[in-house]
Amino acid sequence: MAKVAVITDSNSGITQQMGKDMGVSVVPMPFMIEDETYYEDVTMSREEFFQRMENKEKIVTSQPSPGEVMKIWDKALEKHDQVVYIPMSSGLSGSCQSARMFAEDYDGRVEVVNNQRISVTMRASVLDALALAEKGFDAARIREILESVRFESSIYIMLDTLEHLKRGGRITPAAAAIGTLLRLKPVLQIQGEKLDAFSKARTINQGKTTMLTAMKKDMTERFGGIDTETCHLYAVHANCPDTFAPWSREVREAFPAFQVREDVLSLSICTHIGPGALAIACSRKLEIPDL
Repeated sequence: MAKVAVITDSNSGITQQMGKDMGVSVVPMPFMIEDETYYEDVTMSREEFFQRMENKEKIVTSQPSPGEVMKIWDKALEKHDQVVYIPMSSGLSGSCQSARMFAEDYDGRVEVVNNQRISVTMRASVLDALALAEKGFDAARIREILESVRFESSIYIMLDTLEHLKRGGRITPAAAAIGTLLRLKPVLQIQGEKLDAFSKARTINQGKTTMLTAMKKDMTERFGGIDTETCHLYAVHANCPDTFAPWSREVREAFPAFQVREDVLSLSICTHIGPGALAIACSRKLEIPDL
């Protein structure tokens, strides 16, 4: 039975310390801030990230270098036969495709999973990979299983501000100005391929209702029902603990049977949406097959 290491990147929300506790190596994602490179949870903390954002400094996401990624793979292969690497969705970054190119030099010892996830849903995939490795599946089969359920997750995000979408060129300055004037609360979705518009709410309460309704529909129509045996459910936010507390309660009230997991959105998402966002996420629980 092959000994399989599980590796991910910090877009999963797994910190370096959490990775050590879980037995997972974490590639820190680089960010460019005012033309200087920082590495998430290594040379830049969440607190510093949001402080720099508040200062209106230019923040740009980037891909880890081939050398950084392969160094972590090589270290894992000193003690393991194979590696399963779970980067962020290929629909949101080119880092997955780049990693697949690097892996071609490893003669099948490194399998790169493209299961179209990010943040808390990506972390669920990491936990699934650990469970599969523990059961004895090899790296290739783990990749196949995770990719077979690649679209069985969902994230809805209500923005607090349009400023960061404007900065990133995702909306025009005029659209941002009109949206701000009308106090619109855009709700975005991540269904695997990309961060995309879902609806526009006039009020915070309307935005919350939109997200809760959409998640119930996804659970019912896509994930097999509103059932704790079927789905993981998360209440999530982007650096707004005060407004998050009542939102988390509302999620629990809307889904009373669930053990709702509280978490934060990964910094790669926050780069594009800014602080203050509230979100709800769901991933279907993996049914681990027999060997």
